[in-house]
Amino acid sequence: MQLPFKINTVEKTSEALLKEKGSEFSSYSYPIKTEVEANDLLNSLRKKFYDATHHCYAFKLADGTIKYSDDGEPGGTAGIRILNAINHFDLNNIIVIVVRYFGGTKLGVGPLGKAYYESALECLKQSKIISQFQKQNMSVKFPFEQSNFVHKILTRYSVKILRTDYTDSPGITCTVKIESSDKLITELTTNPSIGIKVNFVDESTFYEI
Repeated sequence: MQLPFKINTVEKTSEALLKEKGSEFSSYSYPIKTEVEANDLLNSLRKKFYDATHHCYAFKLADGTIKYSDDGEPGGTAGIRILNAINHFDLNNIIVIVVRYFGGTKLGVGPLGKAYYESALECLKQSKIISQFQKQNMSVKFPFEQSNFVHKILTRYSVKILRTDYTDSPGITCTVKIESSDKLITELTTNPSIGIKVNFVDESTFYEI
């Protein structure tokens, strides 16, 4: 699956608490980038709340990976409801975990699903949602006399300059949005005779603007 140019995710960890007929639903949201991160966070909460009745979760990555679990609750009452809350805000690269302590009174399938959804939803409402864009680091080499031309084009595309080197042959390492990288490269290299060379130096990833 091709990664999207832009995603929405949460800036940092948030948590919320919902109580329903004696049961406590503690929800936690975390920004993640990989399934390994998701599993590490889940295992950490399982150890921290080892005496909880259920540890239900859903996570969604920008590459299309989606996983969720009811962790022993009736099918369709927990994991998918947490995922619905994530989708309500159109989020990616996120995991939401809801830890339940059973209070002694069964809620019934409908109310139980609602409790998991509202617990996750409240947690996300308390989160700061940010937009991130797929970007890639790029190296630009050029003759000294083309410095002004290169800087003018880079400024037009709002690139972030990471490093400038004029010790040998002039060069700039910068970060550019993937969605505009082809146009940027075309503008820089449309005239091969002026000696500008462009190379990608890292795999793409997501950054906040």
